[in-house]
Amino acid sequence: MSPWGAALALLLAALALLGLLARRRGRRQTRAVGAETQRAARGPDDCGERGADGDPADPFRARREPLPGGCRLICKPSALAQCLLRALRRSAALGTGPRSWLSGPHLQTLCHFVLPVGAGPELAREHLQLTDDGLVALDWVVGPCPRGRRVTSSGALPAVLLVIPNAWGRLTRNVLGLCLLALERGYYPVIFHRRGHHGCPLASPRLQPIGDPSDLKEAVTYIRFRHPSAPLFAVSEGSGSALLLSYLGECGSSSYVTGAACISPVLRCREWFEAGLPWAYERGFLLHQKIALSRYATALEDTVDMGKLFRSRSLREFEETLFCHTKSFPISWDTYWDHNDPLRDVDEAAVPVLCICSADDPVCGPPERTLPTELFRSNPYFFLLLSRRGGHCGFLRPEPLPAWSHEVVLEYFRDLTEFFRMEERMKGLSRRRASFLGGRRRWGSLQKREASAASSLEPFSWKRSYTR
Repeated sequence: MSPWGAALALLLAALALLGLLARRRGRRQTRAVGAETQRAARGPDDCGERGADGDPADPFRARREPLPGGCRLICKPSALAQCLLRALRRSAALGTGPRSWLSGPHLQTLCHFVLPVGAGPELAREHLQLTDDGLVALDWVVGPCPRGRRVTSSGALPAVLLVIPNAWGRLTRNVLGLCLLALERGYYPVIFHRRGHHGCPLASPRLQPIGDPSDLKEAVTYIRFRHPSAPLFAVSEGSGSALLLSYLGECGSSSYVTGAACISPVLRCREWFEAGLPWAYERGFLLHQKIALSRYATALEDTVDMGKLFRSRSLREFEETLFCHTKSFPISWDTYWDHNDPLRDVDEAAVPVLCICSADDPVCGPPERTLPTELFRSNPYFFLLLSRRGGHCGFLRPEPLPAWSHEVVLEYFRDLTEFFRMEERMKGLSRRRASFLGGRRRWGSLQKREASAASSLEPFSWKRSYTR
């Protein structure tokens, strides 16, 4: 089926969703965006009143900071957290919301997924051959840049921005909008496409599971080979965040990434698949995957039961048939998630990660059920920016302004760069001070005291100091 056929199918699913919502609005308003989600989006005063009435404690009450636009920052206190909080309070993007008729979560989500992309950026595609002879695609954004480029740092080399779309390979209008905005701000964006996604040929009868970072590791190695001295930032959208988080967890401090951001991430992937999505979203995403894989039916028929795959009635059944019930090496559902859960190695991540989520997300569901709050409270590398509205990957603003999540992500990367530069400067000053004190010639007791003072001035390295 042509891309227009896929777009039409998604449009029909959107119309079905709107009709379903119109019939059920008066009876069920607490399914995907229920009372618990609305309580999480209220201010601290509202939460306090609810607590006095005897309602269950809100997990987002602790350690959340008020920000413009009704947003909340949930994180563990640290030097970097204070820097990020100050920057978010000054951000003009958070205070700019959509028009009232566009603020609904379903409308924001559907505008993001269904509307035509329009005039996107100019892309230069590279196909990267992997060690098993498979292919992935890298789309380098080369233009246009109508208002002139801005530099992201004082260095001559622009930072590389690695963009990971959703796990189903759909290149949305917001992803392209982020690439255009990043290009204008002085970044060099590149979009990573998995095997068989978005026109990338399927050279081997193997697809990439949702949390398998092996292909991404080779792509990052190639990007570092092409731009060895440029800083590397990474941003993911929706279900594509599982791939980015898996990569950061497996690679740890060797990920080559300076900072990362996830827009509307699906963090508890297994529960998300098992619980299912609202009917219209489930059918729309499932139909899109079936259309995308129909062109590879012959190539995959020796490893996958394609008849059973196309008869799948849920995303879980589709995922299980494609990656678990294979003809060559079948595995159980539990084993699959042991190897693909995006949070399986999250304690090994050594890169600051900003997660931008919405309390009214109709695809991920209520934040109390879908967001691991303890991760953000205890891990100094993870920050959660929770907004009241935005839908799933929407976060729209009045045209022609880009989504406010794009502005926040790029501001976050800029603040990280400035913070690390300041940490390096302070580290250099401390070393020079220690060298000066240690080199002075005095009698023994004073020399010992000065040597002790010099050792106490030595700070943590920048990779660890921002977690204090």
